[in-house]
Amino acid sequence: MSTAARTPGSVHGDTLGALVASGAQALEQAGVAFGHGTTNAYDEAAWLVLWRLGLPLDTPLDDSPNSEANRPVAQAQKAQVATLFEERIATRKPAAYLTQEAWLQGVPFYVDERAIVPRSFIAELLADGSIDDFLGEHTRRVLDLCTGNGSLAVLAALTYPEVAVTGADISPDALAVARINVDRHGLQDRVVLELSDGLAALPGPWDLILCNPPYVNAQSMARLPAEYRAEPELALAGGTDGMDFIRRLLADAPARMSEHAVLVLEIGNERAYFEAAFPHLPVFWLDTSAGENQVLLITREALVASPT
Repeated sequence: MSTAARTPGSVHGDTLGALVASGAQALEQAGVAFGHGTTNAYDEAAWLVLWRLGLPLDTPLDDSPNSEANRPVAQAQKAQVATLFEERIATRKPAAYLTQEAWLQGVPFYVDERAIVPRSFIAELLADGSIDDFLGEHTRRVLDLCTGNGSLAVLAALTYPEVAVTGADISPDALAVARINVDRHGLQDRVVLELSDGLAALPGPWDLILCNPPYVNAQSMARLPAEYRAEPELALAGGTDGMDFIRRLLADAPARMSEHAVLVLEIGNERAYFEAAFPHLPVFWLDTSAGENQVLLITREALVASPT
């Protein structure tokens, strides 16, 4: 395609590197939002190009001797890539919905519009052992509440081979996606999926509860980019201050937790709202790649001593 025939923002190039660079420019010019597996235009462009061409996502595209940046791309492949970028820009769907795959801690997961795109920082804490000091030999039953596509339930089962894991969600659609991932990773015998509104159908007792709940406050919901509005609102909206689900969870949890159990709770950017809602509740803030304000840990003892 000649420069004259090219439309503004179109994706073009004869090599992998050129396609990625052009794709990144197109995404930037279109003003798309990131945060569903990538944080910038270049990484997302590389993901889309490599996925569309059936190449490993870790294909080197830098200046190293093993780089594939100069690998030629056929005309038909260029057209396929261009079409994918056009869809990403026109629909504003997260890239993960277009590729139907997302990754957490190097583990692949299927995802589609029935479930939120997995991106929980709790995955990091499972991988690096940050919560292990709070657990003991008593930890046998783990609950992933608001499991979505089941990614944290799967990661918990992979991290703790001796435990039984239950993934629960209020959405039958999300649980259908979670079933795909449980089966994909061969964990049918270790991960049970349950339909439940909060803890209502989950008597326990649980030794460890993981929860990445709907916590986005109303003002933030109104300002969300289109990519986030493409996700199920049920998985995001947390009411006026973002704490609606969490209030009910913290009130219900002690009766469903074993004596030494802990709850690991993700609240995103809502720490100020959390502390305003639960000013006397002692918690442990856990360090993640996004800092110490995203995920907290609460013991059953603290919940009993400081009822919400």
